[in-house]
Amino acid sequence: MSSPRDLRIADHTYVLPPERIALRPLAERDASRLLVYRDGSISDRVFRELPEVLPEGALLVVNDTRVVNARLRFVKDTGARIEVFCLEPADGGPVEEAFRQRGSSRWWCTVGNVKRWKDGPLGQLFPHPDGDVQLFATLVERRGLENLVEFSWEPAELSLAEVLHRAGVVPLPPYLHRDAEPADEARYQTVYAREEGSVAAPTAGLHFTPQVLEALDERGISRTHLTLHVGAGTFRPVQAEVMADHEMHRERIVVSRQAIADLVDAVGTRPVVAVGTTSLRTLESLYWHGVALLEGRGGNDLSVEQWEPYDRTGDPPSAKEALEAVLRTMEQADREVLTGSTGLIIA
Repeated sequence: MSSPRDLRIADHTYVLPPERIALRPLAERDASRLLVYRDGSISDRVFRELPEVLPEGALLVVNDTRVVNARLRFVKDTGARIEVFCLEPADGGPVEEAFRQRGSSRWWCTVGNVKRWKDGPLGQLFPHPDGDVQLFATLVERRGLENLVEFSWEPAELSLAEVLHRAGVVPLPPYLHRDAEPADEARYQTVYAREEGSVAAPTAGLHFTPQVLEALDERGISRTHLTLHVGAGTFRPVQAEVMADHEMHRERIVVSRQAIADLVDAVGTRPVVAVGTTSLRTLESLYWHGVALLEGRGGNDLSVEQWEPYDRTGDPPSAKEALEAVLRTMEQADREVLTGSTGLIIA
């Protein structure tokens, strides 16, 4: 079997006609189509039928990250329009902490029409029913396609999260080729979103409704929540010819001790169903963090490298053994929450 590093991107490239991209969601989230693959056959269902499709007693793993209004639009006195897209805190710290900052905050950003931003800060008054925000942006440094931007605002007692809520725009995926609309504030969030930090929604979860969740409960299909904050790297095109030359973007993970305990109890006794690739990436990363702990390499914080699973030889521990190691380490350290980041590539 060849190494995933040798995968050629061209072999996995396909044409997606623009007319096949839904530019707006259906009126009812759970009316979306659902493709079901089982025992070699494919069937076409509707998402609200998911409770009938999943096995009774399964554990559903959902990503409860919440999309922030990370896109900011400024208009200069000259009429030039400049768009600033917040990527990550400049200090590399947890995004949750950055959102709590008051008065000012530094971020790495992409800037649209940056050639028109030559000197001086940008300033914009953003009206909002909860109170207007006067926001300033200063270009501190340029680093390739990314730019270090310092934001400051009035009223200074507002947190950055409150500022983005009032001044920012929902960062819709670029392939939609349309501006955000008021309805996107609600529709580009999962119904169980609660932890602010993503610049894109975990899209597999967008189709759930309270009614679908209730029907899952009735079939004994329980849920556990974890958090992976989706980064802007999810929109970055792969430019390398082979996978070995592609640098996978890192994303922040936050998982409670209770969620780990739920997984330990479920593995080997009932099906575990990950909702979407972000939940799957988190589960895979938890496993490899557990492997590192079993081998005496891991610390209290999770950190998984891109090729870590593929550089191993020999038989790895079972999923239960790895997750038990994570849970045991958290209990010994009296930690309720595991945090860290993952660069894992699923190839």
